Amino acid sequence: MDKKICLVGAGSTSFGPSMFTDIYHSKLLEGSTIVLHDIDKERLEIIYDLLVVENEKIFGNKFTVERTTDRATAFKNADFIISSIEVGDRFKLWMQDYEIPRKHGSTQIMGECGGPGGSFHAFRIVPPIVEIVKDAEKICPNVFFINFSNPMSRVCLAIKRSVSKLKFIGLCHQIGAMDKHIPQMFSETPLKKSTTVTSYREKVAQWQKNKENLRMKTIGLNHFGFLIGLEDVSTGKDLMPEFNAKCMDYFKDKRDRFEFDDLTFAVYEKTGYFPYVGDNHLGEYLQIGEEFTRTQDMVDWINRADQGGKGIYNRVSRMHARLKKGRYPKKGMLSNLYTGERAIPIIEAIIEDKKAYETAVNIPNDGLVENLPEDLILECSATVDKGGIHGLKYGNIPKNIAALLRIEASVQDVCIDAILNKSREQAISCLAIDPNVGSFIKAESMFDEIYELQKEYLSYFK
Repeated sequence: MDKKICLVGAGSTSFGPSMFTDIYHSKLLEGSTIVLHDIDKERLEIIYDLLVVENEKIFGNKFTVERTTDRATAFKNADFIISSIEVGDRFKLWMQDYEIPRKHGSTQIMGECGGPGGSFHAFRIVPPIVEIVKDAEKICPNVFFINFSNPMSRVCLAIKRSVSKLKFIGLCHQIGAMDKHIPQMFSETPLKKSTTVTSYREKVAQWQKNKENLRMKTIGLNHFGFLIGLEDVSTGKDLMPEFNAKCMDYFKDKRDRFEFDDLTFAVYEKTGYFPYVGDNHLGEYLQIGEEFTRTQDMVDWINRADQGGKGIYNRVSRMHARLKKGRYPKKGMLSNLYTGERAIPIIEAIIEDKKAYETAVNIPNDGLVENLPEDLILECSATVDKGGIHGLKYGNIPKNIAALLRIEASVQDVCIDAILNKSREQAISCLAIDPNVGSFIKAESMFDEIYELQKEYLSYFK
């Protein structure tokens, strides 16, 4: 298959190698040209060196690997662009996004995608992404653009408002938690800690079979989504009644402070629908999040993510040092397992016109949900074929869920308008109307402090 796939942000030690791993596992894409693109030349060269040797010595030259810091060269004749960028020192800035709003009275619990921290994150990252997608629309107008950058809903809304013809989608792996739990929930042989390796493999195989026969239907916003349907594909049976009957008992010994815990089950009990995103993400959008989570847990989550990223960076750096000394390991660096990200399966479905089903993608509403704003990026279930991504038609979703989502939709609406209009006044309004702030005085004080710390990225606001 002679396709050109461009990885934007390929200098990232987390993104570049992992995405190349998934490309490697695709037989359909063998023969494609993979272009690594990043503005950080030093990091780009490291990833390029490693992936070239992986391609030559481990993969048998299945691909043509190129790299460039020039966007026009990277995008020329591209069929697919997969983008995952950040700006600045991600975790240093994230901690500022978390701590400073709380210092000024915000109840936010995370600050990555929702709450005032999510807005500050968007204020920094949306402008360069808008530049990227405008160039993509101009240089390769028929390209399919896949975004992995957070805050997902806001980034994708900015894309929607900035380009008119570019085909795009946003992807997040948060649904992976349910991919893990639901097959176990409906398995006759659940895994236990004492399970032997052989038994474990047998059960994983059974879960995989279960997973292929269990079709989830989801709706919401990224990191703020709900499971609203579950079907047995082979029989068409509605499994939601059985899910609801099993759920609380199943999770009794599986609660996780970083995943499904008190907040998840409180919202599930009050709404009747299971939020599949985990306490740490769900709480970003809800003022009650602070009532059900511990502050230290959220700080630990940010620090754990930071340490995980540093661990990957250190491993890649060691591999590059070994390469330069002529001692690169024969088995290579990349995993022989698929990462679980959905970009490559979606690309394959588009090329082969598979009419595949995707449980959770981020796409414009455009009439999919009638009681939510048209100009909104939904995280929802969809089908994929050569025509692209087709979200399921939901009609009206439950009013209690729609009401929660509309509040966040209003925040995101003002947030993206503030960025595109470069308006300080709108930026402060976006912060003030957020349920985790609720005050213009608090909003202005936190904006001013963050602005001074992050002026390098926020000076466009007037």
